Amino acid sequence: MIAEPPALVASVAGPLTAPAAAHGRLPAEVRYVEVRADLAGDVGPQPGDVPGGTIYTLRSTAEGGGCADPPVRRRERLIAAADRYAYVDLEAARDLHPAVLDRISPERRVISWHGPATTLDGLRHRFGALTTVGARLYRLGPAAHTMAQALVPLLLLRSLGRDDVTAYARGPIASWTRLLAARYGAPLIFGRIPEDPPGPTGGADGELPLRRLLTDYPPQVLTGADRLYGIIGSATAGSLCPMAHNSAYAALGIPALFLPFSTDQLANPLAELRAGFDALALPLEALAVIAPHKDAAFALAAGATPFAFRAGAASLLVRGGDGWWADTESAGVVATLKNRRVRVNHRRVAVIGCGGGGRAAAAGLAAAGARVTLVNRSIAGGVRAARLLGLPFEPLRTFDPRQYQVLVHATPLRDEMPFRLDGLDQPIAIFDLTYGEKETTLTAAARAAGHTVVDGSEMTLVQLSRQFHRMTGRHIPARLIRRAQREFGLVISGNGTDDEPAARPAQPAPQEPAREQERGTR
Repeated sequence: MIAEPPALVASVAGPLTAPAAAHGRLPAEVRYVEVRADLAGDVGPQPGDVPGGTIYTLRSTAEGGGCADPPVRRRERLIAAADRYAYVDLEAARDLHPAVLDRISPERRVISWHGPATTLDGLRHRFGALTTVGARLYRLGPAAHTMAQALVPLLLLRSLGRDDVTAYARGPIASWTRLLAARYGAPLIFGRIPEDPPGPTGGADGELPLRRLLTDYPPQVLTGADRLYGIIGSATAGSLCPMAHNSAYAALGIPALFLPFSTDQLANPLAELRAGFDALALPLEALAVIAPHKDAAFALAAGATPFAFRAGAASLLVRGGDGWWADTESAGVVATLKNRRVRVNHRRVAVIGCGGGGRAAAAGLAAAGARVTLVNRSIAGGVRAARLLGLPFEPLRTFDPRQYQVLVHATPLRDEMPFRLDGLDQPIAIFDLTYGEKETTLTAAARAAGHTVVDGSEMTLVQLSRQFHRMTGRHIPARLIRRAQREFGLVISGNGTDDEPAARPAQPAPQEPAREQERGTR
């Protein structure tokens, strides 16, 4: 099923006034402006300010909004909005009063329902009730607390095959459903302005910022995909993967879509996603895995590459005939250090942090000839990692960085020092796998002290290139990764031209792990 690209709606939900938004502050791609009057107040553009028109929405507190008006006052506001807006959103449970319907003709109505999680049969029944009243658009937004619940609106859209319905799930777990709704015929896609709460996440209901829609999801990937890739972790919204992948799919003509999936658990959500997308005839082919799921991803995989097998962790799951196959980022760590001319062979290297990322880094460094020592705050976690990798372990409380020539920091700490740097007589290389728009406390201190600093953002070029190739079999142009890095404030230096494929590790993992690495033989 290939739908027409959806019309983009800028949903004004904060202090930025709608007139200002409509005049010169909105991108040209925006066709409609929705004023969330329950949040922004009764201010807004006149009809004709944007190409498709303006939408007045007064979401009630009963349906997750901010309007607690009594019924009479609510009706007054809706009727008054008909003079200023092209379309008016009417909640089926409280707004279908004769006085309102008489004033707002069917072609100007958006009839909506936002309520609790429900089944496919329940949502189909709800939709049937909405359509007893004529409207230009029907809008349904059930809540979702599981991936299975999040898939229900998409299954409804696929079964209806209509172009006057938009349906999506609400909640932080379900922001991706708003993107996929277009794939199944939803004519509109809503993006929030201003970005409040700040950052790239959806709000409490999962609505995405308008800027993220424009930069991360080209229209052709939203409607023309026949397969899915994604990233899964407890907090995926800040990842630059969707922008890099989706822009590359569009540029290379790959009929795929890359989505973020945020969840605190892995096994059940992953099983629900795989089954649900199969039911939608849109198979989920591979997933990048981030904290805290790298150990769990390896545990549920049917097989693993040698590095993932040794580290006992997975940063990538690729779908195979027997289930998921696990890979990890060991080669990316070594390649990034090599790109910065940091030699590791026969040198003493400390890896601080024994989670999945730290173990993967240690496995790659040891294979490259480094004399690796594991360092960890938790004794139990360090001992487990040491046994798994066959490497020495030192507790963090006794760790002395003066004994090492290269330090690799692999804990989540950003705003405090994970270890002391004072007393180092000679400059050393410090690789902090953590990165973001703001420099970490460790990299700032190391740079000030004159050490060679390698930021985790520098690994994205290698890591994303390898990830993209493992997922699609194609090579991503370096310029698309650098564009994503610039958008996220992660500009780094690099060699080569923007038109060539991004650099790849010299020894990429095999596409199909060897049979001796299957889970059943460990």
